[in-house]
Amino acid sequence: MATTVYLSNPSLTINSVDLQDQCTSAVVNYVLEQLETTAFGDTARKYGASTVTSLQNNTIEVTLYQDYSASSTEATIFGLVGIQTTLVLKPTSAAVSSTNPSYTLTGAYLLAHTPINASLGELSTLTLTFSGGALTKATS
Repeated sequence: MATTVYLSNPSLTINSVDLQDQCTSAVVNYVLEQLETTAFGDTARKYGASTVTSLQNNTIEVTLYQDYSASSTEATIFGLVGIQTTLVLKPTSAAVSSTNPSYTLTGAYLLAHTPINASLGELSTLTLTFSGGALTKATS
């Protein structure tokens, strides 16, 4: 059985721009809000059921190196604050498959961006959290 220990070549696009070469970290959180279905006579709280669906409340957090050149980090991110966008992540840059699924977050909202985050002698990085939107998984 194969086990993924680390991601050495993940794929990341934000707003259709490939930022794989600027990304150092990515976390996808797939969340369905908890709906209580406890009723009279139950002896414990119950949540959800096969007939009860809730809203997705997803987030994707990425850490990127800051780059001010055309069509790189800053040029892609600055205009996304306060609007919805789409992110696509894959464990590797290979074709989508059952062992390399693609996760697409459509309608994600970027609340804030820190254009300058630098310390003397260190690479400038930024951490972005995209919230909301619908997460889909593709395996082919």
